[in-house]
Amino acid sequence: MASEVFQVTRTRPRSPFRTAAVTGTAVLAAAALTACSGGGATAEDGGKDARPATRISVNLTGEQAKAGQPVRVTLAEGRLQRVTVTDSKGTTLEGAVSADGRTWTSARKAAPGTGYTVEAHAADGGTAKADFATAAPDKVNKLTLAPGKNTTVGVAHPLSIVFDHPVKNKAEVEKHLKVTTSNNTVGSWGWMEDWSGKDRVDWRPKDYWKPGTKVTLNAELNGVDSGDGGGWFVRDYTTSVTIGSSQIVKVDLDNHRLKLVRDGREVRDVPMSGGTPGGDKASWRGRTVLMSKEGTINMRSETVGLGDAYDKMVDYSMRLTWSGMYAHAAPWNARYMGSANKSSGCIGMDTPDARWVYDQVRVGDPFEVEGGDAKGTQALNNGYGEWNLSWADWQAKSAL
Repeated sequence: MASEVFQVTRTRPRSPFRTAAVTGTAVLAAAALTACSGGGATAEDGGKDARPATRISVNLTGEQAKAGQPVRVTLAEGRLQRVTVTDSKGTTLEGAVSADGRTWTSARKAAPGTGYTVEAHAADGGTAKADFATAAPDKVNKLTLAPGKNTTVGVAHPLSIVFDHPVKNKAEVEKHLKVTTSNNTVGSWGWMEDWSGKDRVDWRPKDYWKPGTKVTLNAELNGVDSGDGGGWFVRDYTTSVTIGSSQIVKVDLDNHRLKLVRDGREVRDVPMSGGTPGGDKASWRGRTVLMSKEGTINMRSETVGLGDAYDKMVDYSMRLTWSGMYAHAAPWNARYMGSANKSSGCIGMDTPDARWVYDQVRVGDPFEVEGGDAKGTQALNNGYGEWNLSWADWQAKSAL
């Protein structure tokens, strides 16, 4: 839609404001730019001191303006001093006046289904107001953020976003995801298909986080279009987390040991039994991340494609992958702890050892699983598998 033009006349004022006529379906209304002038006749009188007409225009007009573009306010004559654009929730769009003083452009884009009020202030003291509203979105996209807000996580936890609907405009979306850290941590976004089948993007540091780092993610997505089939984002999101102490769980499948290393020092070494090698019951190797501490849960073999092999209540369960690999207590397998891998894919320990490990670790701690008795390396999207990619390969997954 073309810009709506508001033409007002600057004369010696007879009242504080004039109202500019608006034609067609547009509902924009502007108060006249007013300024003090010398004596003499008004423009309507045709006097010699009448000032020339001045035009101000806004690129978005009416009640069904197209969202997803910046708000642009242009003054035909003179210079703009400042412009304020406020949405129906009271949020102000930041922006800047051009070098020539004629145009103000918002830094953020207009969001769908939102009303806006524009107030322009000219350098000579005049003001003008205008209103417009954007069309409601046909479809809304939402997202889920991890880690949760104001949590403390381990040194391997990425920032992770899973979207409700497809994201075709990945580069545009990624540009609006702002990560700030207390120590200028180097990192990169990487896109993938989540285990759920949805689009997902994670931000991973080059190396494990430095303990004590404060991290904030501002997803400034209000007014961003996901692309075909995805819909619009109609709000911003934010989360802040703190990185805890350095804790790394080292799992040696070949020697059947699990060690907890804290701040570079080995704290404890316990016997364990991994997945039975040579088939689907083998464990995954690689640098995985503790996703959640789930306590006592029911584990059933049919949920991971292993038929009716087991149906057990399992204590001290620590999830490592979406496909069902856990570290947990496995007292039924005690005779193999420290000597053989005989589980159905998980990292099993005696109950006292599993309780101790469960109490020590936090979500986000890396579990570095090594050894030949494995069925392969954990996939990128099977939990948080990005640490199994080189830094260069991870950076290549960014859309920018």
